[in-house]
Amino acid sequence: MTIAITPFEGLCGFRPLNELSHFLTSVPSLSALVGEDNAKAFTTTVSGHEDDTSPEQVEKNKKALQKVFTALMTSEAASIASAAKELVALAEKEGERFAGGGGPSNTGKELAELVVRLNGQFEGDIGLFVLFFCNYVKLEVGEAMFLKADDIHAYLSGDIIECMASSDNVVRAGFTPKHKDIPTLTSMLTYSYSPPSEQKMSPTDYPYVTLNTTAYSSSSSILYDPPIEEFAVVKTDLLKKGAKATFEGIEGPSIFIVTKGEGRVEVGAKEEVVSEGGVVFVGAGAECILEATGEEFVTFKAFCEIEGGKANGAVNGANGVH
Repeated sequence: MTIAITPFEGLCGFRPLNELSHFLTSVPSLSALVGEDNAKAFTTTVSGHEDDTSPEQVEKNKKALQKVFTALMTSEAASIASAAKELVALAEKEGERFAGGGGPSNTGKELAELVVRLNGQFEGDIGLFVLFFCNYVKLEVGEAMFLKADDIHAYLSGDIIECMASSDNVVRAGFTPKHKDIPTLTSMLTYSYSPPSEQKMSPTDYPYVTLNTTAYSSSSSILYDPPIEEFAVVKTDLLKKGAKATFEGIEGPSIFIVTKGEGRVEVGAKEEVVSEGGVVFVGAGAECILEATGEEFVTFKAFCEIEGGKANGAVNGANGVH
């Protein structure tokens, strides 16, 4: 789960199939790289069935997506370098007309600027073409998105809180100097496809905290509750010196990280003053009190609850692929 603490942009899961079909027919260097036959086979398979939710058709769509994405990712290095030069030149030339004017999610101008900028950071990288397969998402401060295990994603710019279930691997696709394990990547992805709106999350009030709201009504504590059992996150803003938040003990551990300001943290008989970047661990069952010692104190609490030996994030409520 990603929560933006500054304006953020990233790639998040595979695009709706109609958008990908549009790019395969309107970006010549992309269709050349995956192969004209592969591009045509994909559009033929999914045409008229992009929104079909029957298990048989969804499986056909996923297999078609896997085939065309694998064709891209297994392209020869020389072909990628040549296609990237053509792509960047077209982006610089066409502007608003780039990529057929864009699509429902992104304008041609937006995509053209993105291609040019990312090429400046990772010249000739395969990621310049992966971005046409993935949802390009922007988050404002406080907005969040959730990614399932084995979904493709990339963080392009901005600062975030990332909370992740226990993971023993990160498999890379592009925009990195590190090793890219392409066979593992193309075989492990879910190939789920959806608009970015389905991955964005809306926070709710967190009920297991007491704020001294009479004097400090602008303080708040909100919950980001993903649809999994492993974890959840609470963001707490204490916006005046002396503002307090008292967290009830829960049946599981918590980790607080301070992202802004300075404050006092009290857990049982222990008390510490922490500032930006500070981290505090709170054991299961322990009450925790936060108090702002300056005019602003912002924390994020990641936690899970253990019920009958089973972990549950949030109020009773992964592997990473980059």
